[in-house]
Order: sequence, then structure tokens, then C-alpha cells
Amino acid sequence: MATHKLLLLPGDGIGPEVMAEVKRLIDWFNAKGIAQFETESGLVGGAAYDADQLPITDATMARADAADAIIFGAVGGPKWDTVPYEHRPEAGLLRLRKDLGLFANLRPAVCYPALAESSSLKRDVVEGLDIMIVRELTGGVYFGEPKTITDLGNGQKRAIDTQVYDTYEIERIARVAFDLARKRGNKVTSMEKRNVMKSGVLWNEVVTQVHDREYKDVTLEHQLADSGGMNLVKWPKQFDVIVTDNLFGDMLSDIAAMLTGSLGMLPSASLGEVDVKTGKRKAMYEPVHGSAPDIAGTGKANPLAMIASFGMALRYSLEMGDAADKVDQAIAAVLAKGLRTADIAAPGTTTVSTAQMGEAVLTELQALYH
Repeated sequence: MATHKLLLLPGDGIGPEVMAEVKRLIDWFNAKGIAQFETESGLVGGAAYDADQLPITDATMARADAADAIIFGAVGGPKWDTVPYEHRPEAGLLRLRKDLGLFANLRPAVCYPALAESSSLKRDVVEGLDIMIVRELTGGVYFGEPKTITDLGNGQKRAIDTQVYDTYEIERIARVAFDLARKRGNKVTSMEKRNVMKSGVLWNEVVTQVHDREYKDVTLEHQLADSGGMNLVKWPKQFDVIVTDNLFGDMLSDIAAMLTGSLGMLPSASLGEVDVKTGKRKAMYEPVHGSAPDIAGTGKANPLAMIASFGMALRYSLEMGDAADKVDQAIAAVLAKGLRTADIAAPGTTTVSTAQMGEAVLTELQALYH
């Protein structure tokens, strides 16, 4: 049996609490001999800054580079609001993405039947929702140069952020989206702002070329990103795979998150290029929710997005699709039985703690293996 090397980076806020529930599943898989995981833990974000005055150390980066998959919690919080900009907790996450070349961010938005009432939209709009947002993660305005604030004098300043995309960056993220669509509903919607942004014109052109050259069997449509955001709220089930840039992907995936009822429910994967020699790719898996410092340590955090992120690692990095299916089924079963953490609690349901939710998922997983 192959040994899978996992690097666990719990981070800040509720990160350690939700990571503990993933560790519970890992330990069970190991004990039952279903898989063989070798885990290491490291510091990232504010926790790393407190220990080393850096948001992530070179040593931790080296361990990340050597891992089969990185399982990441969350970073940030008011405690570190005054640290130097380049040392802010989020810089650790950005370095992982950039240095490991994790250019493709996969954010599924799935509405479990039991949670359809938790959405702010009507049940018929969201029930059965299953969207995959593919966000370009290492280019665009978050990384473009120049990125400056200049003092102009007379109390005036000028801030500059630069949106930059090259053809190859758009081609590779488009291929990820088209490949995923072939395994799903066979439809890709590309979103940009070609009406006002030159980068949007190029994005539209390159995605169309990749489609016409390599993926004519997949349906392709284009929407302006602002119109796409409106349609996500109006009738989200029209979408299958959405591919978009870093900035719009950040916004649109959070909109999609709330369609499902809670940010605490959504996992994500960040993938690198496939190594032509090994067939493997660098990958990091993290919940979409943040560090939620206001509830850290209270036992109220929802661990389901963290657990589902581990499920995505099983599927996309470790070739354990059956185990990933069972993790998803266990989550659905727990919700169907009416167990809820505080963020998704509703009349007639039972509110449980972070640890109780993790234990319930494990119980359902155990039942699926008998």
C-alpha cells in the first residue's frame, strides 16, 4: 500500500479546531488499514509570525514542496493587523500558492438537500445545486506589478494595482475547466469584463481558441462577470463549470458559497501543473471560510468544509475516489439526520459542537465501510 505524505497547516483562529476533525479521520483510515497516511504539522500565518516573525518559514515551504498534499486551515485575525504588510498572515498563504505554482483553484458549490432551507434563496432555486468554480490563482491583479502607494504631496496619495495575464496562464486554467466539465455536465461558462478591461478581451479570446482547438465537444458560453454574479443569484442551476480570473473568482466563489447556506460548508482545492514524469501535481486543500477569530476556541466552528477539503485531497491527489465519495456521503448523512453547527442551525435541528460534528461524520463513515 502506498504511503501518502500529508502536511497539515492548521493556521489561526478556528483552523486548529477544524483540522483536529480531519486528523480524526486520518487516524481512523490508518488504524483500519484503508490507507496509509504519514502526517507532519507546521505553522503558517499569524501562528508562524508569533514563532518566527515570518508568515511561513523556508523549512515549512520545503516540507510543503515534498508533500503529496497540503491540508490547510485558515490564517489571519485582528491580533496581526499591525504587523508589516509583507509579514501579514495572508502572505504565508500567498507564498504557498505562488512558490508551489498552485494556479488552479477549484471551489465546488453544492447544496445538500438537508440544507436547502438554510440558503437565503428559495428552495427551488438552490436545491440540487452543483457548481464548480475554477479560479485562476497565481496571476491577475493580486500579483501584478507595479503594486504601489505613492505620496503625491498636498495630502494626496495614488494607489496602483496591476492586472496582468499572459496567454499561457489563461490556456492552462481553461484546460482545467474543460477537463472538469467533461466529467460533469459538459458545460463551461467563462466570465471576464471584456467590455472595459483589455485583460478581459485577451481572456475571452484565448478561452475561445482553446475550446475551438481542443474541446469542441464541451459547450462554452461567455458572460460578463458582473452579469454572471447576478445570474448566480437569479438562477444558479444554469451553471456547471465557471472559469474566471483571480479577482472575479474570489468574489464569485463567495457569492456561490452563500447560495449553499453557509461559508462553513464549502471546500476548495488549489492545484499545480501535472508533472510529466510522475503524473503528480502539487496541491493544497482548504476550506473557503476564514479564520473566524470571533468564535475561535468556543467549539462552534463548522468542520464540514475542512472535512470536505480532505475529501477533495483523496479525490484529486491521492487516487482514492471511493473514499472521497464515502466522505461526501457521510457528510450528507449527518446533515440528513438534523445535526447542525451553529452557523447552519435551524428550527427542528440539533445544534452540536465542532468535535461532535466531526465524531458524527466519522460514525457515518464507519457505517459505510461495514
